[in-house]
Amino acid sequence: MAQVAQPDEPVGPSLRAHCAAVPDPRIDRTKRHQLLDIITMAICAVIGGADSWVDVEVFGPAKLPWLRTFLALPNGIPSHDTFGRVFAALAPRAFEPCFRSWVRAAVTHTDGEVVALDGKTRRRSHDRGAGQAALHLVSA
Repeated sequence: MAQVAQPDEPVGPSLRAHCAAVPDPRIDRTKRHQLLDIITMAICAVIGGADSWVDVEVFGPAKLPWLRTFLALPNGIPSHDTFGRVFAALAPRAFEPCFRSWVRAAVTHTDGEVVALDGKTRRRSHDRGAGQAALHLVSA
């Protein structure tokens, strides 16, 4: 049985489509970066393991070619301060339903078959003298 989308809920797993209704809390003259670029990049970075706004900022240049395939980024990667200010000003009651609808769409689109991956690099597992790289572990 096919799931029918709610009339006010976007169809498909596009994060941008689900978050398009989130009001931008910033003053027009201070907007150097598009709100949907900031939200999308932050969520991608957190999924990728970012734990702080500095991590989110570092994620940007590391994944810039990939991010440019679906984000405008007219002024490049926002600073960690910009991420922090924007998310501090976002209305949680406006953002939450958009985020929840995106998660529901993603689960529906993947038939609920999502595999959680985690990676670690073992400390002191390298041997520089012998040219041996550190041991990387991945669990699913």
